[in-house]
Amino acid sequence: MTKLPDFSLSGRAALVTGAGRGIGRASALALAAAGADVALGLRDASSDGGLVAEIEALGRRALSLQLDVRDLGEGRAAIDATIEAFGRLDILVNNAGGGIPMAPIETVGEEDFDAVLDVNVRSTFFLSQHAGRHMIANGRGAIVNIGSQAGAVALPGEGVYCLSKAAVAHMTKCFAVEWGRHNVRVNCVAPTFIHTDGTKAMLSDPDFHADVIDRIAALHRIGEPHEVSGVVAFLASDAASMITGQTLLVDGGWTAR
Repeated sequence: MTKLPDFSLSGRAALVTGAGRGIGRASALALAAAGADVALGLRDASSDGGLVAEIEALGRRALSLQLDVRDLGEGRAAIDATIEAFGRLDILVNNAGGGIPMAPIETVGEEDFDAVLDVNVRSTFFLSQHAGRHMIANGRGAIVNIGSQAGAVALPGEGVYCLSKAAVAHMTKCFAVEWGRHNVRVNCVAPTFIHTDGTKAMLSDPDFHADVIDRIAALHRIGEPHEVSGVVAFLASDAASMITGQTLLVDGGWTAR
């Protein structure tokens, strides 16, 4: 009988950082819809915005966890709590990230530089490391990092953010090459501008919005969170069992031009 691709995540356990809104929230729901139990890494675990109830309505278990990725102790504790609650951790989605207000490179101070690398690079490395130790011992796992098209193209005024996301893309390759022998896959999803709370202010500027629409060279529209989360769920599934070390651009054609 011909073997068909398996998109199901039934029986899997996942942790999503920055799960409270935007791409993180959409990813948590997509993983649950595919069958996974999902732990929600939240900067305020007491306020999940109804996400636990939505996941439970899909017939899956959900767990709210305090997780500010800038606090590595908190991050490691959230990973341990996920394993304790669900008995395993099969999927880690490193979604939480951020930047600084747009500024010319010559004006960026050391404090702002360190802050961006802390939340985007340092946290991704060390949370992946901690989760990966469990995955290696278990003989399988999937890590999906949320990067950005900014890691592949230069965006004026966002130099530090761009270099941080380029680091995430290359880090993805390094982890994938070392951990492939343990059946642990590591990939990156790199979105263009997506309608989220984080992009709302920038996209509210008519000139900026028009420029972005023009640069999204094929589809000429802003993306939606579910258009990223579907890729996250795919890369976490066995349907992507031969994909590792890759950065998949979800950019509507921006980098194709």
